[in-house]
Amino acid sequence: MKALVIIDVQKGMFAFPEAQPHEGEAVVARIAELLSRARAAGAPVLFVQHSCDEEGDPLHPDGPGFPFRDELAPHPSEPVIVKTKCSAFQATDLAERLSTAGVDHLVICGMQTEYCVDTSIRSAFEQGYEITLVADGHTTFDTPVLPAAQIIAHHNHTLRGFAKPVPAVDVRFD
Repeated sequence: MKALVIIDVQKGMFAFPEAQPHEGEAVVARIAELLSRARAAGAPVLFVQHSCDEEGDPLHPDGPGFPFRDELAPHPSEPVIVKTKCSAFQATDLAERLSTAGVDHLVICGMQTEYCVDTSIRSAFEQGYEITLVADGHTTFDTPVLPAAQIIAHHNHTLRGFAKPVPAVDVRFD
């Protein structure tokens, strides 16, 4: 069974006008459409939420940046896995929840490409999951070394050894 896993699309990731995620609003819109299709198909949906204990961090659990973007708010029945590491699996109950739900195929999207998306895909692969990477459903920020568009393209290419990159429009939940 396929499940949609949405990683770290939290308000704090969009909190700095001078540093916005690459095509952030378009990526959020694509993820929102995927979320709607997954729910309509009855596919499990799991939300991963990054928590940082450092006061003032945009993803501090008591701060305004901790919640998910409004377009991606979980339903009460949809699990939220709070993590403190890059991997959605490390020190969380994600694997147990997926096993209980009979999930063997993950459709992964979210933020940030080179950190939590990459690490979660590699962790999922090590655990034997089939993985679809939503090729236009993950994003990150420009760095001093590479622009975000190149980071995203690079990861869509290099993660092919672990996941199948598929455009959001072509992702199916049946």
